Amino acid sequence: MSKTEPPMHIDTDARTFRYYRHAVEKHWDPHDIDLAADRAAMADLDDVGFEGIRRALALFGAGEDAVAEDLAPLAVVLDDFEDQLFITTQLYEEAKHADFFDRYWREVIRPAEDNRGAERTSPADEQWFSEEYDELFERNERAMARLLEADTPENRAKAYSHYHMTVEGILAQTGYYGLTRQFDEDTYPDAPHLPGLVDGLTQIRSDEGRHVGFGMAKLKELVETERVDSAVIEETVGELLPLVQASIPDTDAETDQPSIESNELVEYATSKHGQRMQQITVASESIPDVDELTALGD
Repeated sequence: MSKTEPPMHIDTDARTFRYYRHAVEKHWDPHDIDLAADRAAMADLDDVGFEGIRRALALFGAGEDAVAEDLAPLAVVLDDFEDQLFITTQLYEEAKHADFFDRYWREVIRPAEDNRGAERTSPADEQWFSEEYDELFERNERAMARLLEADTPENRAKAYSHYHMTVEGILAQTGYYGLTRQFDEDTYPDAPHLPGLVDGLTQIRSDEGRHVGFGMAKLKELVETERVDSAVIEETVGELLPLVQASIPDTDAETDQPSIESNELVEYATSKHGQRMQQITVASESIPDVDELTALGD
């Protein structure tokens, strides 16, 4: 008589367990990134470029602070242990992202302000944020907090749609894509290069790809089991898109230095969102493997 092996505590075949392991294997430390070249290159930015980089970093830094704070309700309500394992890595990674942007402001932006004879600023100053940006993150916070009041399939879908599909999948990933392209020497050889920023953003974008993939997988599961209609996702993201569009910094300001154009960012965001919605809602489509989600072949 053969004996059946008793089940183990962790399902190592679960998609979200693979996401968790990928996060563990791809660990990076924001304080290991060399910022010396960035400090030197700040002098090469004209006034418009310097103002733009300050605003972008303030927006990204505040966004990472907010999502690190707002993710906690999801960690409370998730049922599967493998999902909980993954969320611990996401919370940790959001904290690392916030740490990176804070360090960059302290060690690169502040010295540049001093060298320019400019008044020292804080990434938390209200001058950097529009009403639409504040509203977007307030809605995200409410959507996540609602899970603690009523943990329904529809509320979960709305939470994933706010957090993973919109704030991370559209706003953050589009912004990081644009900023990486702007200051990578391969894109604009004649423009100032910020290798430390590009290195940090590359690591963050890889993490965010994994986070977005998790949200997509959970949404596809809700749609496939018919607990949620795909229209809920479309409507939720559609309501947030005007706030996202108003929150993305204008890259078309007058400057003598080469810069990425806003229409390229719009095309990138539109294309990525369309692909993700198809992968979630079309039964024959599948969520990309974690290595594809975190690869930066854009």
